[in-house]
Formats: sequence, C-alpha cells, structure tokens
Amino acid sequence: NIKGHRTLMLIDAHSHWLPDEIITNAHFFHKGWADIEAQLKMMDATGIDLAVLSYPTTDAHLKLGSISEVAHIYNDNVSKILKAYPKRFIGAAVLPVDNSIDMLEELKRVTAQLGFKAISLASSYNGVYLDDKMFLPIYQEAQKMNIPIFVHSQIVNPIGYERVKDPLLTPVVEYIFDTTISAGKLLMSDILRQYSKVKFIFAHFGGAICYLKQRFDSTYQMLRGMNFVKDLQGLPSDYFKNIYVDTSGDTTKANFLLALELMGPKHILWGSDWPAKQEVSAGIKVVNDLDISQDDKQNILGGNLEKIFVL
Repeated sequence: NIKGHRTLMLIDAHSHWLPDEIITNAHFFHKGWADIEAQLKMMDATGIDLAVLSYPTTDAHLKLGSISEVAHIYNDNVSKILKAYPKRFIGAAVLPVDNSIDMLEELKRVTAQLGFKAISLASSYNGVYLDDKMFLPIYQEAQKMNIPIFVHSQIVNPIGYERVKDPLLTPVVEYIFDTTISAGKLLMSDILRQYSKVKFIFAHFGGAICYLKQRFDSTYQMLRGMNFVKDLQGLPSDYFKNIYVDTSGDTTKANFLLALELMGPKHILWGSDWPAKQEVSAGIKVVNDLDISQDDKQNILGGNLEKIFVL
C-alpha cells in the first residue's frame, strides 16, 4: 500500500526458479530454488501480483556440456510454470549463446510456442560481453518484437576473477563490476544509441553506473577535449538514463536516490531477487518510504513493467 492506495499491479522484476536438472549440475544452488509453491506463497503474502522469472546464471553448463543444453532444459521447464500459472509469472528465456545461429531460432521458438515474453542474458560469457556482434541479430529482433532483455550478472569467471578468487569479494565486487563493464561496453560500441528502442533491464541497479555517473560524464568530456575518445554524440549519462535497472532486493535508500538521479522513476523496476534474498517486504517498504510522488512509487512497483509488457 502507498498511503492507503493500492498500486495498479505489484510486479517483481527480478525473481528466479530453476529446474532440478540444473540445480543438481550446478554449484551453490539448492532445492529451494525449485520451489515454485514457496514463491507463490510469498507473493500472496506480500501482495505481488506478477513476477518475472529470469535465469540467475549458473555454472551448470560446465557439467551438462553446453549453454545450449541448459537453455533448452530451462526454457522447456519454465514454460510449464507459465502454462500452469499464466497470470502469475512472465518468463525470460535463456538463449544458446554458444551457438549464434541457434539463438534466433530459440527466440522464435520460446515466444511463438512456449509463451515467453522476455530474454534473459548474462552480463558476459567467458569474457565476451553483450557488445559482441553475435548479439546484434537478437537486438534487432528484440527491437522489432518489443521484447525486453533482462541482464543478470555473470557468476562464472566475472571480471577480476583471474586475479582475485574470494567467496565474498567475488559476488560483492566482481559480479557488480561485470555488470558495470557490460553496460559500459554497450555504451562504447554505440549499441545503446543504435538500438535505442531495445529495453535493456540491468539487475542490481546496473552495477555501479549510477554511482559513476559524474565520473563517466566529466572524464568523457575531458578526453573528448583531447580527442582521446571517440565522439559518442552525447554524454554517457544521456544513454545510461535510457536503460532500465531493477532493484534486486536492495533496501539502501542511497542506491535508489542515485538511480532516481540518473534514470528517473520511469526506468527503475522493483525486484525482489527471490529466493536469493527473502526480505521481500523490506524491499517494497523502501520504495514506499522514498520522498517521491505516489505515481512514481506506483511506476517503480509495477507500473513501469506494465508498460514494458503492455499488460
């Protein structure tokens, strides 16, 4: 509730579910990640009407043999949830990024046959970021079909992992900076300008880009004055403000304020990061407690995603 008013729809932009076959072939994940009934119970208890199911990025492909195999296992199993609970979940499909020819075919399959309405990508793949030319046909199709792309941090060898392997520093720092570099490479490759209608939705407030807004702009202007960096035809922040970020269960007011300054309330999506984070009500409360308008709160808590998915 927002001062006694119910949002038109409370939508979770960031939640996960995994089939047993992926869990048993991956590190870290446990059976709780396969409990859709627990998620539905949580959603009912917290008033969540609808949740996006996206891939949390696992290392299951190392045992299963390929990302293509993981993609088919994941998409086929999630499609059963979408069919069973069509009014509660939206699916973001995994693409076989290890086979660029199959990516478009799988995108067509999952949207035409399996009921998926979004794409789920990792911030990078073995050091290959989302500015790679193999992704351009996907962006063209996503722009044409108005399909949003949810970007989750890479957890397998993220940037910095070759120098620092630490159970706390890797997820806290390296995951976040892999996401930051991913967004940065989309900027520097002109993809954010050339594919301006593609709705990129970056998890965890887009890594550190909100914090780095001033440094991006001031450093770019300095380097342009020396003709040391190419002409982006605008400031970095002009392009970053056009992407979307989700809150990923964050309850830190300062992070919301940074995102509000860069993206504005229409490009921030509330997300729980369930089941990794389970203090779901606290994540909703921090939005309610922000010193912004009632309409802005409603947009963050669901209105923005309603528009993206044309619900």
